[in-house]
Formats: sequence, C-alpha cells, structure tokens
Amino acid sequence: MSGITSQFSAAEPGLGYIFQSRYALLRMFDLPEDGEVYIERNDDVEFVAADGQVSLGSLKHKAKGESLSDLSVDFWKSVRVWVSYYKSSGRSGSNARFILYSTASVSPGSFLQHFVGAGGSSELRATEAASALASSVSKDIDKVKADLEGLTTVEAQDFYGRITISPSTPRIDDIPALIDQRLRTTRKEDREALFSRLEGWWSDLVILVLTGKAGPSIKVQEVSDKLVLLAEQFRSDNLPIDFQNKKPGDIDPSNDKRTFVIQLHALKLSEKRIQHAIIDYYRAFEQRSLWARERLVIAGEIEEYEDRLVEEWDRHKAILCEKINEGSHDDACVEAGNALYLWALTNTSHLRIRERVTEPYVVRGAFQMLANDRPTPRVHWHPRFLERLVKILEAAA
Repeated sequence: MSGITSQFSAAEPGLGYIFQSRYALLRMFDLPEDGEVYIERNDDVEFVAADGQVSLGSLKHKAKGESLSDLSVDFWKSVRVWVSYYKSSGRSGSNARFILYSTASVSPGSFLQHFVGAGGSSELRATEAASALASSVSKDIDKVKADLEGLTTVEAQDFYGRITISPSTPRIDDIPALIDQRLRTTRKEDREALFSRLEGWWSDLVILVLTGKAGPSIKVQEVSDKLVLLAEQFRSDNLPIDFQNKKPGDIDPSNDKRTFVIQLHALKLSEKRIQHAIIDYYRAFEQRSLWARERLVIAGEIEEYEDRLVEEWDRHKAILCEKINEGSHDDACVEAGNALYLWALTNTSHLRIRERVTEPYVVRGAFQMLANDRPTPRVHWHPRFLERLVKILEAAA
C-alpha cells in the first residue's frame, strides 16, 4: 500500500550502506594520496596511512533530529568492534584510532561530548564511560561490559583516548554538494555530470572489492587518477564516453524493421555485421541522449556534425557510385554500396564531433542514425535504396 512504511522496511539499512560508500568517497578527497581505504574489513571503513596509522570508522546515517546519548546503541556497538581490534592489535601498542561518524548530534549533557573534538582527558572519558555502563541493565550493554573487563585501568584510559565522535556528519544527500566544492578545476556546469560518473565508477569498484574481485583495499591515488581521466573528458575539445561495451537488450537483425537495418539487408551483409551496426546505433543514440540531458553539447552542435558527415558521405558516394546508371545490374549496386558502407566504417575516424572524441561508435553510430532518419534517410548505401523505399512506403499505404 503506497505511503505506508513497514516496521521491517529495508530503506534505512539500505540507505546506511549507500551512505558508507558515498561518505568514503568524500573522505578520499581529504586523505593523503599515499593512503588507502578498506571497506567492511575491521569496521565500516578503515583508513590506513602510509606510515601504518590505522583509523577505524563507524558510519551511522540517522533520521533527522536524532541525537546520541550516554547509552546510545550506535556508540556502544562501535565500542565493541573497536575494543576487539584494540586487543588484537597490541592494546596500548596499537597504532589505531577510532572514529564514530554520525549524522546525529550529541545530546547536551551527555558524557559523549567529551569525545567530540579535543574533548576531555582520557581519564575523564574512562571514568564517565564506566559510570554510564554501570547505570545500564541492557543485555546488549552487558556484552560491552564483558568485552571491556579484560582491560586494565591504564589500557581503558588509553583505549577511550583513541576515540573521536564526529557528530552532525553530512547527510547522504548533502555529500554531492561537498564533493562539488572539491571539483573546482572543472567548469561548474559540468560538475554534476562529472560527479555522476565518478560515483558510478566508485560504486562499481566498491562492489568489486566487497565481492573479492578487486582490492582488498582502494588506494587514494586510484581516485585521484580516475578523477583526472574523467575531468579530461569535460574539456572544451572533448566529451565523456559512457557506453563502451554496452549493448541493447534484444538484437534481432532478421526481424528488426528499422530503416538502417533494412538498408544493410539490401547490401546482403551477414547477420554478424548487422548486429555490430545495431550496437553502434544503440551506443551513439544513448550517448547523444545523455550528452543532451546533461547539456554537454551546445545548441546546433549535433546538427552541424551531422551535416559534415552527410557532406563527406555525398562526396564519396559520388566517387564510388559514379559508374552506376539505370542499366547497372543489382550486383554492381550492391558492390558499390558495400564499398561506400565500408568507407563509413573504416575511413571516417577523423570526422569527430570534437577533436578529442575518438571513440569509434560515435561516428559509426552517427552514420547509422542518419541512415535511419525519417521519413527519408539522409544517407543510404545501396544506390537505389531510396527508390525501393518509396515503393515500400507506397505499398504500405
């Protein structure tokens, strides 16, 4: 039923997972490039500096208005994770710091305020924490008590001295604007599109790491390098390329009734070659649509590019079909059409919409789109295709 949220809704946990990934990306902009990040290893995120310094981060995305109090589950669950790592990494000899990033604030008067910023002394933190634990009858808190019992007084003080709470951490929908501020070398009007591609790459990389297909860590330098590559695509002489290796869901050359496919059948091409043409058409069409939605091309730029392609096509058609006349056999027409089509596929890479846009599907797919124009295609391959098309349309009418 629309508008009703179940008590078992997965929305909040799902939002939490996305928040972890997005916030980790934000932090990558502020970390030294020789560092690295682990996702879901010893904590939600784990930042490791070049000198071996480890920072375990627990990330909590809470409802607006929530706050952390003395016995907040978020804090004490994190303490359980941290004390386990503290014990296993040498206790007072550990090189770890522990950070709770929460979108919630800290309640006024809560001892947790001692963990914000410079906060209180290690001794004060340990004393206040012990008092808070002693006041609880929760079974969950009992587990925390048991985990902490193995620490000496000095170790407990050392442990609590390593904890920092970062309250009012930016919410998930605030992070894009913060990353935008870190993309100042890119034109402001292009930053949203750049962020979209960066986050898409980052999300894919995180999935690969979590599934064991990459990693186990992500180097900060990797993000810097990817950002440079993406930013280059937004220069005035370039455009982003997003549909490499993408394919349409259904490819059926035998039953595809689009004009550009019918044109290729007229050349008696193999099904495999027609499949390639369908893929080129799909990629070019989707790419242009994305450029238009993101306003990456200026008014009239696509039209001017198509005019250039049509003019070049017309010049080569005049050469390759010069000897075709009314008395020519269809085999000669097919041969000339194939030569013209082969030219469009293999000798037009210099016809670029912008100087640094060298991806082949952009120009190949552009020719397929021109061959699909309605009611009359702007380019055709078989010298007599337009005559055939008129007959087909007359028959259909």
